[in-house]
Formats: sequence, C-alpha cells, structure tokens
Amino acid sequence: MAEKSSFFAHFTILLIILIITITCCEGGRNPVRRSSGRTLMDGHDLSRPLKLTFAGPSRNWTDAIPIGNGRLGATIWGGVSSETLNINEDTIWTGVPADYTNPNAPEALAQVRKLVDERKYPEATSEAVKLSGHPSDVYQLVGDLNLQFDSSHRKYTQASYHRELDLETALAKVSYSVGAVEFSREFFASHPDQVIVLKISSSKPGSLSFKASFDSDLHHHSETKGNQILMQGSCRPKRLPVNLSKSINATNIPYDDHKGLQFAAALEVRVSSGGSVSSLGGKKLSVEKADWAVLVLTAASNFDGPFTMPVDSKRDPSKECVDRISSVQRYSYSDLYGRHLGDYQKLFNRVSLQLSGGNNKTEAASTAERVRSFRKDEDPSLVELLFQYGRYLLISSSRPGTQVANLQGIWNRDIQPPWDGAPHLNINLQMNYWHSLPANIMECQEPLFDYMSALAINGRKTAQVNYGASGWVAHQVSDIWAKTSPDRGEAVWALWPMGGAWLCTHAWEHYTYTMDKEFLKKKGYPLLEGCTSFLLDWLIKGKDGYLQTSPSTSPEHMFTAPDGKPASVSYSSTMDIAIVKEVFSAIVSASEVLGKTNDTLIAKVIAAQANLPPTRLSKDGSIMEWAEDFEDPEVHHRHVSHLFGLFPGHSITLEKSPELAKAVEVSLKKRGEEGPGWSTTWKAALWARLHNSEHAYRLVTHIFDLVDPLNERNYEGGLYTNLFTAHPPFQIDANFGFSAAVAEMLVQSTTKDLYLLPALPADKWPNGYVKGLRARGGVTVNIRWMEGSLVEFGLVSEQSVSTRIVYRGNSVASTLSPGKLFTFDKDLRCIRTEKL
Repeated sequence: MAEKSSFFAHFTILLIILIITITCCEGGRNPVRRSSGRTLMDGHDLSRPLKLTFAGPSRNWTDAIPIGNGRLGATIWGGVSSETLNINEDTIWTGVPADYTNPNAPEALAQVRKLVDERKYPEATSEAVKLSGHPSDVYQLVGDLNLQFDSSHRKYTQASYHRELDLETALAKVSYSVGAVEFSREFFASHPDQVIVLKISSSKPGSLSFKASFDSDLHHHSETKGNQILMQGSCRPKRLPVNLSKSINATNIPYDDHKGLQFAAALEVRVSSGGSVSSLGGKKLSVEKADWAVLVLTAASNFDGPFTMPVDSKRDPSKECVDRISSVQRYSYSDLYGRHLGDYQKLFNRVSLQLSGGNNKTEAASTAERVRSFRKDEDPSLVELLFQYGRYLLISSSRPGTQVANLQGIWNRDIQPPWDGAPHLNINLQMNYWHSLPANIMECQEPLFDYMSALAINGRKTAQVNYGASGWVAHQVSDIWAKTSPDRGEAVWALWPMGGAWLCTHAWEHYTYTMDKEFLKKKGYPLLEGCTSFLLDWLIKGKDGYLQTSPSTSPEHMFTAPDGKPASVSYSSTMDIAIVKEVFSAIVSASEVLGKTNDTLIAKVIAAQANLPPTRLSKDGSIMEWAEDFEDPEVHHRHVSHLFGLFPGHSITLEKSPELAKAVEVSLKKRGEEGPGWSTTWKAALWARLHNSEHAYRLVTHIFDLVDPLNERNYEGGLYTNLFTAHPPFQIDANFGFSAAVAEMLVQSTTKDLYLLPALPADKWPNGYVKGLRARGGVTVNIRWMEGSLVEFGLVSEQSVSTRIVYRGNSVASTLSPGKLFTFDKDLRCIRTEKL
C-alpha cells in the first residue's frame, strides 16, 4: 500500500506540473519542456529519444531528412564529399489565376440528370465527362543548394558516419570522421526568422573547405555578392502537358518567363576567424581553411494571393530575400537556434506519449532496421516515434500565414511531382489536418481556413455558372490558385462537387475542440453558410420522395450497372448524403451558439434534414455505397468513402446507431486490410471509432513495411527509410492520418462525452501514459494505465463544461471549471480538485 500511495503522489505532482505549464504558457496549451532524461510517472527511466537515425548518406530522396518552418522546407541528403539540400517554398507553383467556370455545364448537367433519372447509369457516366474541367497547376521546387567538399572527404571512415533527425528539437545532424578530424553539420528551419540554417564544424582548426552553389530545374540565374549568393528564377505560367514523359528535359521547353510566378533564393555564408569566403565565377562561393561555417538560406516568390496575376504583383522576392538575410545578421548561430527551439517546442512539447517498455535496440539500430524488424518485435516505441513524426511534419509544413500542407506537405524534388503535389479534396487534404486538433497543434490548421476562404470566392462563381446554384462549391483537386472547377477526365474522379462541403466540417470541428466563438463567428460560420446554400440548391427531390444529389459518384470507385456495364455516375452516393448530414448538423449547432436559429437558412436546413435519405444496408449487411445495391467489381477498393458517417463524421455511432455501426464493421471486413498508406490509416481510425482495439492495432502495424523506392510498385502502403508514408509513391497524408488514428485509439469525444482508452490494445501496450491530447469541449486529457487498465487521469478545461466520462461501459457525469485540475481514479471518481 505504501508503494501505491507513493505512486499516486508522484503521479499527481507530475500531473500538476504539466497542467500548470499548459495553463501558463501560450494560452493554456503548452506542456512542460521535455528532456532526454525525462522519467515515467512511476519513476522508471524514460530516456528514449524521439529520433530518426540513418546508417549512411541518402541513396534516394525518400532517405533524405525533411525540415521545415511551414513556408520553407528542405530535404537533406547527408552526403559526405557533397551535400544536397532540395529547397522548397510553399508558393512555388506553375500557373496564374484562372476562370474556373464552364458556361456549357448547365446543358450537360441537365442531360446527365435526365439519364440518371432514367437509370441509364453507363450513359450518364459517359455524358458526365462534359462536366469535367482542366487539371490543376503543379507544385514546384525552388532548386538545390549544393555543397562540394575537398577530395579528402571521400576517404571518410564509414563506421563514424551518423545522421539523425531529433523530433524534440527539430534539428538534423550529420557527422563523420576523415582520419583524425571530425566533421559535423547541423540543420534547422526557423519559423521566427524565416530562414534555413546550417552549421558545419570541424574538430581541427582550419580544416574546413567547401564550395556552395544553387541550381534549379526552373529558369534561373545566380550571382554572388560578397559572402552571399542570390538566385532568381521564374515558374511556368502554364503547367506542362499532363502526359508529358518524364524522360523529356522539361527545362528545354520554352515559356514566357515573365508571366509566371517569380522567385528568388539567397544564401549567406559566415565563417570563423582565419577562414575566408570568395566568389568563383560569380556563381559560387568558396570557403577555405575555416574552423566552422554558418550558412543562412531563405527563399520567396511574388505570389500575392490566388487572385493576383504575378505580373501585377508588387512583391519583389529578391529584395525580400536580401532583407530577410540582413535582418538575422545580428543573431549568432546560438541565437538563431535558441529562437527556433523556443518557437518549435511551444507546439511540439504539448503532447507526450509512452507505450510500454520499448525495445532495447532503439539506440543502436537505424530507423530503417527498426521498421524492417517491426513485424517481429512490434516495438511500441516505433509507434510513438511515428505518431510524433506526424505532429513534427505538420508543424513543419503548415503554420499560420502559410499555404496548406499539400499532397507532399512542402517537400518536393520534382517539377512533375506525383499527382502534381496538389491538394486533393476527396480525402487527402482533409486527412492532413485530422490530427491537428486531438494532437494539440490546432494553430497549424489555420492555413486550411484561409485556403477555404479563397475557395469560397472562386467556388461561388463555379456554383453559379456551372450549376445555377447559390453559395460555393469545390471539387476534387485544387491548387495554390484556389481552383474550384472539376478535374480533367473521367467522372469517376473528376465529378465530385463535395470537396468544399467536406472541408467545411473542419470548421465546426475546430470550434468544438477550441470553443473559440470568435473563430466561429468570423470564419467558420460564413464558410458553413455559403456551403450550405450550395447544398440546398444542389439537392433535388427524387422519385422516392427523398432529397437527392444528382449526379453523384463515390470517389474514384466504379460500380456495375443493372445492365452489366461499368458506371460511376448515379445519385445520392452514401458519402454525399453523409457529408450533407454532417454540414447541416454543424450549421444548425453553430446557429445555436451564435444566436442565429431564426435565420431563414436554418429553417430551410431543418426542413431538408427531415427529407434526407437514411443510410441503407446492402443484402450482405454492409453499408450500401451507392443509392442502389449495385454490384461492386472491386470490393477491396482503396477508398472507404461510404463509411464517412462513422469517421470522420458523427452520424453513425456505437451508442445511437448500433445496427449501422455493425454494418460498418461488416463493410471494413469486406474491404480488407490492404491498400495505400492513407487508406490504411483511415481504416485504423474507423476501427478505433468502433472501439475495436484488435483491428485498429492490426491496421496500425500494417503501415510498418519498409518500402524499396526503386521497386515501390511491389508495395501497398508502407514507410520509406525517412518514415515518409507511401501510397506509393510518397504521399504525406498517411503520416498525418497515422497520428490521428493513434489519438483516436486513446481518446474519443463529443462536446458532451469523453471516452478514455476506447481502443487501447491492452495486450500490446499494457503500460503507458499520454499527456496533452485534446478533446472536444476545450478539454486537455492526461491518462496513465498499467496492465492494460486505467490507473488515473487528469482533466483541465479552458472554460466551464459538463461532460460524461466513459470507460469500459462505466460512466460518470462531471462538471469541469477553468483554472482547476480535476484528478480521477480508475473508478472515475474525482479524488482531487486543485486550483492551478
């Protein structure tokens, strides 16, 4: 008993310290700063660093280390005799603002609806191609920073080589020895100073010499001035043809380089006393006989929003880069690193996760080796690492004021990246932000709402011209110019006017987690209002008396029509109706918060809600994907769109609709466990929402398959050596989806209910704790469990809130008030209430 009392006392002290720090820092959201010597709540050593480690230099891009500050990104190859950093800036895109309307669409729409009404689905599918639009523009890369070291580096000692990324500091390192001389490099991307910083050091004075230069596959030129290089370039005003072979040298295809976006990158090199910096040919810098060198790099474009033509922009990217370099000259390397670290850790340190004991080889093995052996040892510390990596990547690719994290975050090395690197609105962009709220980095979601505001402007024109509807609409694929028209090509992917509506559900979710009424009033509600207006006009009365969406597709999935022919276009796909229900529910709830329940729009929504079709079941007991029980020619299809109502939606729940929840389980088993990375993590989250820990865990483990980038077509899902998730090829959405799925296994919530450890795989993670996860209602949650069972948990709310706490079928009602720590035991009894 003495040991147990000591444990609870120790637990309480740590929890109080955590919550006090959360409350006192950054608006009540920052937990204590962690160190490599942190300890578990029962006193056991917890010195398990959150690091990605590599046994050698990169051989492929997916071996390289990603760093970023939201706007600027780099992938670090870690070569010895030569180093390459692929430089990205989030506004480097092809194209210019465009007209995203189609005046011929209304005629085509009428014909497609007629064919759907006649149940001529293959014919409607063919006719719907006339509703297709143009492809999105393409995310580009600024170029490369190349460092060439003297020939002695080729003789480095291979056993001395080490490369790592420390997630707790967002610092990348490379080290190796040449004879008796040790060389090291440190890299970070500073958000407060908007620069990428690299420090290169040697253990022997005067032994550091190298050459630095820029290169780019875009039109560019470089020039040196003193200890700086300035590269200036331009993007194409029009994307390359969609089917252009990658074997063609795109740099040889001419274009008017004055009409597209203009960009610049600047590098400054500082060296120790005794070293020198000089120009080589006016394009390179040469460093000779230095002890150390600090390189400061930045980049910018003249992008001035999605509605300004580049030629009309008043921004001067060259001046911005030079001024930014000048603004940080007063800071030493230590100053720059300190400013970076303080900013980064305010976000990253909010959440701690410990899952059981971990593996003894964590320190010795490279991350690739750990992934390779996961199927045998199921090392829970690797799950922790990948969970935190998802948080690191979003912090590094999406900050207030930046562009949204795209299909590759901000990391790209091609001028023709897979799927254009564009935001895809039929799952990928949404998944990028699923974890931003529960994983306590809600500020990182702000670019999404800025982006939605731009989509709403273009989308209003698209809705009016293409569909004769009010409000705003966005389709499947977009880009930096806020493209809202349908994609090119076949209806199975191109015809999907629900992208904007799905995004709008994030606005209400943001409010439920933050309880930020000002956000809801100024940003969230106007977006929901416009989206709802479109949906009300898009819905038409069907023959069965229900309102229906027509034409309708289930994203990227074909069905077999009654005549035996393939088709994708029908009416009222299950996902369409589930999204409509979610948006309608959200705007009604938002109107109650804001006192708008008497608005005419809300009355129309409530009337429409009563006439939406129910979720239907197929003859095999699964959720019906389309309005009719069509034959599915691909039962293992990668999308699980018809299960939206369970997750991320809320129209299907275990408690309120158990029959539908059971049908979701049947659907998941029918779909199978194979699929690309994002599909795997979505299925994991769905199983978690069903409180099925066994299947959720199996899907979590599914992602730990080491992908060979030279033979990636042999894989579905998996991880590259730098822990980028694979479709394949690389898509970042599964990195983010993984973090969301793990959070869902540990904490689930509504604005009225809080579920603790709902899908904990007790046999796999028997002991552990999580600190700092967020729940709806503005609640911060900390949980400790042992031997698979809850031990103690603490809750802090930013305002008064009543919640029902649920654990393993037991529940208790509790009222939380701000400024207090509420500590509960395993029986859900509040055992302490303390002021913070």
